[in-house]
Amino acid sequence: MKTKKRKKASRMHGRKMGTHGYGARKKHKKSGHHGGGGMSGSGKRADQKKTLVLKLYGHHYFGKQGITSKGTKRDTRKRINVGDIQINIKKYGKKSAKGWEVNLKDYKILGEGEVNEKLIINSKEASKSAIEKVKAAGGEIIIKASSKRGRSGEIILPKKVEEPDK
Repeated sequence: MKTKKRKKASRMHGRKMGTHGYGARKKHKKSGHHGGGGMSGSGKRADQKKTLVLKLYGHHYFGKQGITSKGTKRDTRKRINVGDIQINIKKYGKKSAKGWEVNLKDYKILGEGEVNEKLIINSKEASKSAIEKVKAAGGEIIIKASSKRGRSGEIILPKKVEEPDK
């Protein structure tokens, strides 16, 4: 008496037996070949089903969504080095009688690089080294007053306009 039946796949090797007895033209029905049934066969290269998928599930069906791994959050703080400002001075500033006036109100100014010009920079924050380098070149960094954080280099607040007596 036989206890184990030999599998069909092991018997049907060779060039002509590539279909294992299921015919040369049609695919044998397995989970990936249901045709129109459900979402099977809607993989990466399922061009025939893309219109159906997009209609039913929207454009977010294909590709990765959401957090893919830890630490992928991008740093959105705006920072710029004084050396970059010096190199691209025409992009960031305007020439005036006082020197180069640079308006970077949303940026923190960092101290990497060299400063050769007299810069008057308006910014949100600045590092100690940036303040020192700009002052050494004869300029100044004007920091927007903030109640929570930020080093005070030279904080210049707008002056109150007094009304003349009538």
